Amino acid sequence: MAEEPLTVWERPERGARGPRPERSRAQITAAAVELADADGLAAVSMRRVATKLATGPASLYRYVAGRAEILDLMVDAMVGEIDLGVRLSGDPVEDLLALAVQSQAIQLRHPWLLDVPSEPLRLGPNGLDYLEHALRALAPASLSDQAKLETIGLLNGLVTQFSRAELHAQRSSTGRQQAQAAYLANAAVAGRHPLLAQALAGQADALAAPQPQFERLARRVLVGLIG
Repeated sequence: MAEEPLTVWERPERGARGPRPERSRAQITAAAVELADADGLAAVSMRRVATKLATGPASLYRYVAGRAEILDLMVDAMVGEIDLGVRLSGDPVEDLLALAVQSQAIQLRHPWLLDVPSEPLRLGPNGLDYLEHALRALAPASLSDQAKLETIGLLNGLVTQFSRAELHAQRSSTGRQQAQAAYLANAAVAGRHPLLAQALAGQADALAAPQPQFERLARRVLVGLIG
């Protein structure tokens, strides 16, 4: 009977016998994150990580099975940047919103996270701690266990979409954005779209609000999901 495959988290980093490892998974993770921060996710390869660590690519296979496991390590390391030591307030909406704000800040600091292939079960030790904390935040809510997990998943998806939009806006041509904004404003006042004109007038008030758009809309979504 074939043995069940083990994740990188379940395999010991050091064998019971043999010489002390020259590298560590933590070092591999740090090197990979530095490459991704500088040149994007495509820059992360076994060869380039090995070069950064002044070793040969073959030596990395003592610690990871391949690039996919390096990505697992990288993602979990970034989840570990979320401060889970913050005391929960007992308000599920506010507590989950605080997690979402932290998550978005990390994605904006490390844009390559948005390019990592999505896998619903990519959970390392830090990911499990995050999920446990989020479920604890939802404990006061009158939701089923499945609904709680779905709420966390939907919130994570919302964070990712807002991060993508924010990064796209940062990278887009200012002139193009101004031209599109002017076109929309002119179309709204032309008289053919009165509801659009009314909505845009209201948007101006929203944009002047002190709370960032992401937080405002994420709170609205959470209120709808949690009640």
